[in-house]
Amino acid sequence: MRVKKKSRHRKAVKFYATCFGFREPYKVLIDGTFVHHLLTQRLLPADEALRDLLSASRTPALYTSKCILAELRRLGKSHADAFDAASLLATTKCEHEKVVSAVSCVLSLVGDKNPEHFFVATQDAELREKLREIPGAPVMYGLKNSLFIEQPSVQQRKFAQLDEEKRLNMDISEYKKLLKAASEGKAADNENGSGGEQRERPISSLVKNALGVAEKSKFKKNRPKGPNPLSCKKKKPKPQSSLVQNQGAKVDGESKRKRVRKRKKNHKDNKQVQTAD
Repeated sequence: MRVKKKSRHRKAVKFYATCFGFREPYKVLIDGTFVHHLLTQRLLPADEALRDLLSASRTPALYTSKCILAELRRLGKSHADAFDAASLLATTKCEHEKVVSAVSCVLSLVGDKNPEHFFVATQDAELREKLREIPGAPVMYGLKNSLFIEQPSVQQRKFAQLDEEKRLNMDISEYKKLLKAASEGKAADNENGSGGEQRERPISSLVKNALGVAEKSKFKKNRPKGPNPLSCKKKKPKPQSSLVQNQGAKVDGESKRKRVRKRKKNHKDNKQVQTAD
């Protein structure tokens, strides 16, 4: 389970890094509820616990705000330890002349697109639900003695997909500008050419050069070839004439051996007759 949990957290961090530009050292905005959870579950030191959660090579920077500290102070003795621990964190500037609630302060710091690239750590369910609708606003929370990163919501994934398509596709106005620049470059080439020796490039190639798109290579890539057709041919059967010749040769050899044996026997018989005489 630990391996699966870590892989899910890495995927979430990679999603925000590739789609929204999060970079190390990561920034974590912590509210009072999350500080209280860290103390009660003894998940200390907090920076090391969050570093393991993010699988980061550098220790993340932990932030809070004056509105969050004021809310912890109002809660009294029950959250005195949380107030002391939160006061040790770095305080980010919020544009509130009067103190507001921690939820509204966090939402104002994150804004519409989270330009500061904050990871928001909170135990407030209402705040977490609102942050899911903001693109590029990752949420961290605690469950008993474990910490988790919420997976990107449907709204965040759709926003990332639309943003990528917008970057890939070109607007009509941009295309017209490129066509105009390409036609101007074509006219300049015609003026500089001597006696029409220079060939005119088409507008499409000029647009590609303006976009920085490299032309495809004229050479074909080496692709895996099929087997040798000669090796796939079936073996031809041997001709029957050769078999007949071999059989005839065998018969002749056997007859010669028999003749030699007969001669030897006749020779022995003659010797025996002579000795008898």
